[in-house]
Order: sequence, then C-alpha cells, then structure tokens
Amino acid sequence: MFADVSVLAAGRRHSVGRRFDGTVLAVGHTAAGECRVERWEDVVAVAAGNVHTAANTGRSHTVGLRSDGTVMATGWNSDGQCDVRSWREMVALCCGDWHSAGVQSDGCALAVGNNRRGQCAVDGWRDLVAVSAGSVHTVGLRADGRAVAGRGPVSGACAVEDWEDVVALDAGSYHTVGVTASGRVLAAGDNSYGQCEVGRWRGIVAVAAGSTHTLGLRADGTVVTAGNNADGQCDVGAWSGVRLL
Repeated sequence: MFADVSVLAAGRRHSVGRRFDGTVLAVGHTAAGECRVERWEDVVAVAAGNVHTAANTGRSHTVGLRSDGTVMATGWNSDGQCDVRSWREMVALCCGDWHSAGVQSDGCALAVGNNRRGQCAVDGWRDLVAVSAGSVHTVGLRADGRAVAGRGPVSGACAVEDWEDVVALDAGSYHTVGVTASGRVLAAGDNSYGQCEVGRWRGIVAVAAGSTHTLGLRADGTVVTAGNNADGQCDVGAWSGVRLL
C-alpha cells in the first residue's frame, strides 16, 4: 500500500506516508479520524501525534504541510491541536501528544493546543530551521546551531540552552536528542531506560527519539540505539545501508 512513499511519520498507533505525487496515505487506529487523509493533495511533509491515555483510548492527530505553506489537520482536537487552518508560509511542522507546532518561512514558530506545560509558548522564538515536539514539550533548532525550548516537563527535556553546533534534533516523550556537525550526540531529559546514554556515539548524521529509546544513524549506514528494548525496538544491530530520505 505504501508504494512510492517519500516521507513517513509515525504516531503511537497510526502511520502516515506522503507519496511522491503529494497525496497521503495512513493506516492504523483512526477512532478520531487521524487516518482520514485520502483527500489531501499537494503535501510536502506530514507529522503524526503520539498520545495514548486511558481517558481518550489512544486518539491522536495528523498534520500535513502543503507546498503553498498552508497546513491541514485531522483527528483528535480536544485541546485545539488541529486548529492550524490560519497558518501560512510554513516550512516545517511537528506533532506532540496534545499540541502541534511549526516554523514559518521567516524563522518564527507557531504552536496550538495544550499549553499546560508551556509547550505552546513559542511566540518569541526566531531564526528557526526546525522544531520537534515531545509529549508535553517543544524544542526548536536555530540557524546558528543553538537549540531553544520552553519550560517543558520536570524530566529536564528542555535543558538544551547550552547546546551548540547542532544540525538536527528530535524530541521523545520526555527526552530530547541532538546531533552536532562533528557527529556527536547530545541528550537531555528522562533517562530511566538509558535513552540519554549517547555520549560515546561518534560519526552520527541523524537521530530519532522514540518514547523511551533513541536511534542514531551513522555515516556508514549502520544504526546505534540506546534505551528501552522491551519490544525489540532497539534490535537494529544487523541494519546496514540505511540512508536519509
């Protein structure tokens, strides 16, 4: 089904793909309509929410960025996380559990949804090139290689103010990871499963943060992991030839 897909996004219980022709596919849990993307067109990027609590039985949301800089959303909107119709001139976006965030072409950030932990308090962020959202926190990457974050969870996932020379970052549920231009990896936040034990990694070109684990892609196409492996999510030792889309 996911043939000719060029961009992927994964929520906790649904997956989304953007085809080369700009249409979108989605599979998985769709109790709130998070997979209702069949009419989306001219999309250049997608992001998927990751919420799962007993209160909402796993309802989440999906957002899509069109080539004209406008944004679409579908799914659970209990806190206004899908209220993105007014967004214009966007170049990047992301989903947290109950919020959505994005970067405009001028480098400013926008965010909507639950703001109880300050995850939507991004009004003063400038000169951004990327954003990423965890369960209850948002982090941004500036063009000068510095990271910015709001208050966030008590886990310390927003303790990134000293990071420099960062080229990419990602937010897990309660931790944040970033890769520097030299190929080293930085991490902050919850380390209860060892997901922040990345200080010895070298030659990394990309990172990805799951709920409680972290992946790093080496320049040689192999992958390293740290953190929770209860479901085999860190069993990537045999992977090779992996490259960025």
